[in-house]
Amino acid sequence: MSKETPCIAVCMIDPKTSLCFGCGRTLPEIARWHRMDSAERHAVMAQLAARMTDAGLVQPLAAGAKAD
Repeated sequence: MSKETPCIAVCMIDPKTSLCFGCGRTLPEIARWHRMDSAERHAVMAQLAARMTDAGLVQPLAAGAKAD
């Protein structure tokens, strides 16, 4: 995936937090992602790591990524 999206192709929504297990976005954010301008996308992406940590979610490895 490109730098313009946090998607790692693990698209499942956590029923407790309503966040995507893969990227941390909400369904409304995912739905309008392609209509957001670059600044809005980057603003959302800047929040995702903290959002997932606060929700107790651990981001899985992206497809093809290697664990250390």
